[in-house]
Amino acid sequence: MAGSSSNESGEFLDKRYEQLKGWLAATLDAAEYEIQPASADASFRRYFRVFTGGQSFIVMDAPPEKENVGPFIEIAGHLLALGLHVPEIFYQDLEQGFLLLSDLGSRPYLDELGDSTVERLYGDALGALVVLQAGIYTDDDFLPEYSAELLMSEMELFRDWYLGEHHGLALSASRADVLREAFELLRDQALAQTRVWVHRDYHSRNLMICESHNPGIIDFQDAVIGPVTYDLVSLLRDCYIAWPRERVEDWVKGYHQLAMDSGIPVCEDDEEFLRWFDWMGVQRHLKAIGIFARLNHRDGKPGYLKDIPRTLAYVLDVCQRYPELESFYQLLDELDLPEAA
Repeated sequence: MAGSSSNESGEFLDKRYEQLKGWLAATLDAAEYEIQPASADASFRRYFRVFTGGQSFIVMDAPPEKENVGPFIEIAGHLLALGLHVPEIFYQDLEQGFLLLSDLGSRPYLDELGDSTVERLYGDALGALVVLQAGIYTDDDFLPEYSAELLMSEMELFRDWYLGEHHGLALSASRADVLREAFELLRDQALAQTRVWVHRDYHSRNLMICESHNPGIIDFQDAVIGPVTYDLVSLLRDCYIAWPRERVEDWVKGYHQLAMDSGIPVCEDDEEFLRWFDWMGVQRHLKAIGIFARLNHRDGKPGYLKDIPRTLAYVLDVCQRYPELESFYQLLDELDLPEAA
């Protein structure tokens, strides 16, 4: 697929950086400041850390022709009102696509998750998740719906970008039917779940370890109203770190009880709730695999390819456990995907 040359891309970024520095110079009430890269993500956004007057801030660089910062600003306000620890917005320039934010630090969960820390860190994250989900009882229409069409289009990324673009596989009519039927089953299961506010990327790279009010929560601009288990899957079956299934099931049961105690109307049966969780995970992980392949082939970001085997392993494990997904599992097995080895 055609795209900008590396030289053109570099020139664009250099121009953006000069624009950003000019905006900071005009915005900050300081004669001097220091700026350094903070992070980049899977979108076109970049982040820089700015030091001035003994304080640090984060500046978001979101090219307006590529990224709309409006949802980030609106959702941040709602999450702050719930008492969640998300970045405060001090200055904004929608025309140029720049935001100056509070700094939640540089310690993502992923860097510090281990046997001695995971219970405490996940405990904090699950507590914050219940608060986030209960936001639907304060406003049930400001976020878009996680619609049937969106759920299907996400899974189609797996077909188009991973099977098609990445592996060059063209499915026969019968195999395409198996894939479509699996997608429809997963869609229907997701739509049957309790609806709550959904972050959509509630995982170890978007949760920051904070000394107080842990965790800091970032990258929430794609939030929707959708299935209650979606963010739980993002956290506990993370594409970037895996835990034994038995341990994950214990955490799921703990969250299930917490949700019921908090008044979120989930089904009462542990096994049925685990089924919700498992099937939601297959939908999310198919989407993630497709996105990882697209990031490589369309956006020139190959670093996510290493996460496909872990993510595909989740899909295969769950599909083996449910008779309704057996045909889908057999299809994946027959395709002999190298990442499944």
